[in-house]
Amino acid sequence: MTASGSAPTLVLVLAVAVLVGCGVILLLERSLTRILLGVILLGNGVNLLILLGGRSGEAPIVGTGPVERMSDPLPQAMVLTAIVITFGLTAFLLAVAYRNWYLTGDDEVPDDLEDRQIIRRAGRNEVGTVDLGGEGPDGDPEQVDPEPDRRRLRRGDEA
Repeated sequence: MTASGSAPTLVLVLAVAVLVGCGVILLLERSLTRILLGVILLGNGVNLLILLGGRSGEAPIVGTGPVERMSDPLPQAMVLTAIVITFGLTAFLLAVAYRNWYLTGDDEVPDDLEDRQIIRRAGRNEVGTVDLGGEGPDGDPEQVDPEPDRRRLRRGDEA
C-alpha cells in the first residue's frame, strides 16, 4: 500500500498479475507437479488481490483508535479462509499426484482414448458420429426436452 494508505502500489498489482499468470500457465501443463504449483501460485495471487481490495490502516481492534484509521477486517478474514481452503486443495492434489506416481511411475496425465480418437478424426477431416435413427432431431427422445411434470392438484382445485 502507499504511504497514505489510499491505493495499492504498482508493484503489488504487478505481483498479483505475475502470480495469477504463472499459476494459470502451470495449470495448463500435463505434469501433476506443475498443476500443483499452479494451484498454489494462483491461490496466492488471488489472496493478494483480495488483500489489495481492503482499506489499509491500523489494527482493526475496537477501542484502540478512531474507526476511520482502522484497516478493513473483512478482506483479512476472507484471505485466512482462502488460505485454509487452498491448503486443503493442495493436500488433496499432492495425494493424487503421489498416488499416480506410485501406480504409474511418472506424474504425467495420460491422454484419454476419446481425445486420441478426436485427434485422429480431425487429421482425416472425418465427421463425428451421425444420427442413423432417421427420426430427426424432434423425434429423438435424447434431443428433445421432456415436458415438465404437472403439478398435483390441491384439495378443492379442479383441472
